[in-house]
Amino acid sequence: MPKPTPLTDQIVTVCFEPGQDADWFAASEKVNDIMAANGIPARRFRVRHRRLIGWLSRFFGYYLLDAARRFGAVTFAAGGRKSRLDLPGMSLIAANAAITRWRAWQAHISAATPAARVWEDFLAQHHADPDKLSLAEARRRFEQQPRVLAMLAHADGHLFDPYELALYQAGEATYAGWHWRVALIGDALITTDGRLLQPASDSVADRFRFLNDACAYVRHLHAHARLCALALA
Repeated sequence: MPKPTPLTDQIVTVCFEPGQDADWFAASEKVNDIMAANGIPARRFRVRHRRLIGWLSRFFGYYLLDAARRFGAVTFAAGGRKSRLDLPGMSLIAANAAITRWRAWQAHISAATPAARVWEDFLAQHHADPDKLSLAEARRRFEQQPRVLAMLAHADGHLFDPYELALYQAGEATYAGWHWRVALIGDALITTDGRLLQPASDSVADRFRFLNDACAYVRHLHAHARLCALALA
């Protein structure tokens, strides 16, 4: 299971109806009201360029929030109109990167080491009896397993997060599916009507349920709805 994300490292996607004020101040106000946290824009959305007018649209930041440019062309933004964000491209790139990483893990780690117990097992033991098993000891026992040590020691072009072990061991499709969903959504989502969608717990299953619900919600938003990604600070 991925290790719990500290609040200050979380990415929150804020949604707005078409026509609503959707700058990052409005998004920050929603995050502050609902999550009691402060956020700054996170340029994590790829910008979509239409084929017929892409040569022109790529140089204009209309309907985008905090856009970044490369050689004059708009490439990434912290948000904007849904129709201007390349959500399919983001998911495809994240999935392909995850597949490449998983296959490297399969070749270099899985093929050479026995299956290991995942971090979730040790964390559950700690929560069940903190006096018997401290968090530090739970981490030590998890990380001393041969497969986890191999992931930590690997230094050949890929970094393997041992706290993603449950995802790695669940297979290529699961690992890729996790990462393309996270690329689109982040760690939490605030709907247009102010509801907070987030995982019920830090378990992989609960996080997948949240990501599935959030992706379905974004998929059904109007093309003129606005999205804004904030990094909690």
